[in-house]
Amino acid sequence: MRAAVVTFPGSNCDRDMVVAIERLGGTRVENVWHGETALPDRLDLIALPGGFSYGDYLRSGAMAARSPIMAAVMREAERGVPVLGVCNGFQVLTECGLLPGALMRNAGQRFLCHTVPLRVESRTGPFLSGFETDETIHIPVAHHDGNYFADDATLDRLEGEGRVALRYLENRNGSQRDIAGIVSENGNVLGMMPHPERAVDAAHGGTDGSRIFRNVIESLANA
Repeated sequence: MRAAVVTFPGSNCDRDMVVAIERLGGTRVENVWHGETALPDRLDLIALPGGFSYGDYLRSGAMAARSPIMAAVMREAERGVPVLGVCNGFQVLTECGLLPGALMRNAGQRFLCHTVPLRVESRTGPFLSGFETDETIHIPVAHHDGNYFADDATLDRLEGEGRVALRYLENRNGSQRDIAGIVSENGNVLGMMPHPERAVDAAHGGTDGSRIFRNVIESLANA
């Protein structure tokens, strides 16, 4: 498997993402700086990590979404390459238009950092195919702007198309319809606020996050 993790100024989970993919995929991960205009050839997975790109100026992810590398990320996503955006990466995916909606300040204006129970709502795409629908998993969150917002028509469309990937069982950030993660129309782009790379080792307190990565690896092996 060939994978790349994009680092923006202010990313702080890129190293964790690289370690998680390398450990689970048994492969070397290319770290790509946001100022590049091209990605490595023949990638099987692209990850946009968590952090505070550009200090969250303007809106979280708004400036990173216009980085030179994002044109290449969008081309690969449209070609069908799996793209995972976690926390700030999810914000970048909505700001560049690969996923609908926006991530707003948490209800209560407080930074949240704890492990949350999630319900797997969809098995669409390579990231979710190995889960059971309605299965409960536990993955940490760490964000100040994780309040998912979209208009009612968009929310209805996401629900109707089975694109709500993960839903909070304890919604503390105010996300509409308890949404914690969504996928693109063909399922190859997943944006999620919880951090799977922080739940890949028992020493982390849980390993449910590792299943997100293993699902992609198995999907590629079976393709």
